[in-house]
Amino acid sequence: MQLYADEDFALPVVEDLRRLGHDVLTVQEDGRTSIPDPDVLARAHSLGRAVLTYNRRHFERLHRQGAAHSGILSATRDSDFPGLAARIHARLAGLSPGRWCVRVNRPSSP
Repeated sequence: MQLYADEDFALPVVEDLRRLGHDVLTVQEDGRTSIPDPDVLARAHSLGRAVLTYNRRHFERLHRQGAAHSGILSATRDSDFPGLAARIHARLAGLSPGRWCVRVNRPSSP
């Protein structure tokens, strides 16, 4: 899957997703740091990439407002970077680029 990682998304998770076969471009690599969320979403869409973010509320609001996009995946912050990457990878399985909005949450503590 082609993804566009928001500015604050953890680089170790991005690197793990790349090892799992995903094409992930970060906002920093794209030279677009400090841009507002609507611009992140528009840029990702112009590149045909789904947004990868921790900023669930803002991006879900943009989705509900009808903003054009190529997918939004919001994740709960988790210090278990490999575990988070694996959960994202599993959630993306079977999804095609499109106007979807999904969440990946941190597992409950025992």
